[in-house]
Amino acid sequence: MNQISLGPSQQPDQPHPDLAEAVRRLSHASVLVVGDVMLDRYTYGSVSRISQEAPVPILTIEREVALPGGAGNVVRNLTALGAATAFIAVVGDDQEGSDLTGLIGGQPNVEPWLLVQGGRTTTVKTRLIAAGQQLLRTDREDTDPIHPKLADRLARIAGDAMAATSVTVLSDYGKGVLGADLASRFVEAAKRTGRKLVVDPRGSDFARYAGADIVMPNRQELAAATGMPVDSEAAIVAAGEELRRRHGFGAVVVTRGNDGMTLVEAGGTQHFPAEAADVYDTSGCGDTALATLAAALAAQIELPTAVRLANLAAGIVVGKVGTAVARQDDLLAALSPQRSALRKIVGRDEAVEQVERWRHKGWRVGFTNGCFDLLHPGHVHMLEEARERCDRLVVGLNGDASASRIKGPPCPIQPEAARAAILASLASVDLVCIFDEDTPEALIEALRPDALIKGANYTLDQVVGAEQVQSWGGKVLLAGVLPGHSTAATLARIRE
Repeated sequence: MNQISLGPSQQPDQPHPDLAEAVRRLSHASVLVVGDVMLDRYTYGSVSRISQEAPVPILTIEREVALPGGAGNVVRNLTALGAATAFIAVVGDDQEGSDLTGLIGGQPNVEPWLLVQGGRTTTVKTRLIAAGQQLLRTDREDTDPIHPKLADRLARIAGDAMAATSVTVLSDYGKGVLGADLASRFVEAAKRTGRKLVVDPRGSDFARYAGADIVMPNRQELAAATGMPVDSEAAIVAAGEELRRRHGFGAVVVTRGNDGMTLVEAGGTQHFPAEAADVYDTSGCGDTALATLAAALAAQIELPTAVRLANLAAGIVVGKVGTAVARQDDLLAALSPQRSALRKIVGRDEAVEQVERWRHKGWRVGFTNGCFDLLHPGHVHMLEEARERCDRLVVGLNGDASASRIKGPPCPIQPEAARAAILASLASVDLVCIFDEDTPEALIEALRPDALIKGANYTLDQVVGAEQVQSWGGKVLLAGVLPGHSTAATLARIRE
C-alpha cells in the first residue's frame, strides 16, 4: 500500500481533490454510537494568590462550561462533520443525567436514546483551569455494569438503530455500558445486519470485541492487550498484527499520539505521521479520530483514506484548547497548502476556539464591530489603530439582515460575504465573524475579549458591550477617526 500524500501538481491554494471530495462526503454519513457518556465540566479562572489555609492556589472563577464527554464527545464530532447520528447510552436519575440529556438533545442531526437507570450515578469529570493549564480534575462515576434488563433493552434499541445506519461505533470508557457480554452481542448484531463495527476499546481483554471490523487502541492499550513491546514502528506493527490475528479483527488502527497513526490490515501496513502544527490540548483527540474514521467508512470511503482523514482531524483538535471538534471546514483548510485571507472568516464557534488559542499564548484579544459597508479610509484607519491596542483583532460584522435593520434601505450596499472578504484582506484584521443580531452583545459574551475598541465618534457610554467587557476586567478603548469619511457621505457623493 502507498501512503496518501498531497500531489505535487496541485494548485497552491486548492486542497487535494480526492481528499477534499472525501471530506465533503462525510456529511452524507449515518453512524450509530453506543457507549459511555459523561458530563465534562470546565471551570476557567485566574490564579493570583495562594491559600492561607493550605499551600494550594486559589482559583477565581471566571466562567464555566459543560459539554458531553466520552461517547458524547464522539457524537459532538460526528455532528460537527455533518453526519447523521443515532446515540444510545445510559445516565443516572440525577441532575447531571438531566443536564446531559439536554446537551445531547441540543446537538444537530442526532437521534438520542439516553436510557435512565435508577440509583446510578452519571459520570462527571470536572476540570479546573487557569492560564490554559489544568490545576485539578475531579471524577464522579459508577463503573458497575448496567442492570441486565436495561442491557437487554439497550441491545434491542441498538439492533433497530444499527439497521438504519451504515456504521456502528462502540465507545468504551469502562463505565459499565459495554460491560458483561454487550460488546460481543453488538459484534454479532453487526455481522447479522451487514454493518461495519468500529471499537474504541478499554482495558486489556480485547476478546470482548472479537470479530469487530476495526479496533482503535492507543499504544499503551495495544501493549496491555498483547503483552508485546510497542517502542518502535516495527514493534507496533508486530503487536498490531498479533492483535488482529488473535481476535479476528478486520483491521487495527493504532493511535500513537505525537507520532500519528498506524493502520494494520490483511493487505499490509501504513504509517501516518502526525499532522499537528501546534499542540495545545490532547483532550478528546481520540474521540475526534474515532468519529472521523467512522463517518468516512459510513460515506463509503476506503479505509486508508479514512485513517488519513482521522489522523488529520486529530491533528486539528490538538491545536485547539479544551475538548474541541474538527469540522468540515477545518479539514478542508488543513488540506490547503497555503493560507488564504478568506480563512479569517469564521463562524461563532470557530471564533471562540481561535480566541482561546490566542489567549493560551498570552495574547491580548481586541474586538470591534460594525457594518463596514463601502469600506473607506476612515474604517481602515480605525481598524489599524484598534489593532495597535491589542495582539489580535476580531471584527464582528453585522450580517445583511442586521445591517438592513440598523441602517435602513438601501443598506447594505454590499452583501455580507463581500464585506467580510474585504475586511479579511486587511493586515490589521485577524478574524472576521458575522453576527445576525442587532447588537454584538452575544458575540462579545462568547469571545470575552480583553479589549473592546470603537471609533472616537462614540462616547464610552454609547459603546455596546462596554459593561460586559469591564465586568471581566477588560478595557473599553476609543480609536481615532479620520474626519470627512463615512459611508453616508460616500453614498451622498454617488447620488450627486
